[in-house]
Amino acid sequence: MVTLGAKNVSIALVHHPVVNKVGEIIGSAVTNLDLHDIARVARTYGVGQYYLTTPYEDQQKLIGEIIAHWQTGHGGTYNPARKEALSIVSMAGSIDAVIETIEQQHGRKPTVIATSAKVSENTLAYDKVREKLGLNEPILLLFGTAHGLAPEVMNRVDFVLPPIDGGTDYNHLPVRAAVAIIMDRLLGWE
Repeated sequence: MVTLGAKNVSIALVHHPVVNKVGEIIGSAVTNLDLHDIARVARTYGVGQYYLTTPYEDQQKLIGEIIAHWQTGHGGTYNPARKEALSIVSMAGSIDAVIETIEQQHGRKPTVIATSAKVSENTLAYDKVREKLGLNEPILLLFGTAHGLAPEVMNRVDFVLPPIDGGTDYNHLPVRAAVAIIMDRLLGWE
């Protein structure tokens, strides 16, 4: 079990390419709640870096403004805990840019693991992923927005985590909740 966080683990909240409810490839909007809440979850579990990926300049500008408010603006003085959580947030134009950054930092490409509400052929059980985390090699976990990661992303990843199963026929968790559950399963105390 990883007990003191996992600086070798990065997460990315992907806003493009994702799919909408009818399966079309789209770019989704960045939300303030996702940025803040996922940063707080990631920092709580010792994640090394949290990336928000979007190719859209207006969305990148929004991310920059939110981070600046909490890092160098009044927000950082008003709420130091939020400032600390947001200190691990970065923005990237694409998943490939995130992978390249991680490779530069760690000297090797990360193992890329997607999350999905659907079962996949290359599913890797949580306990097996926990074992990989203990090897201290770079890991990148991808979380999709809208109705999930686009097929082109899913076809490129090394593994996919098993879906979160609430035991009902309804399966559409908010991404903030999914991140919290998955971080606890991978990095939390047993």
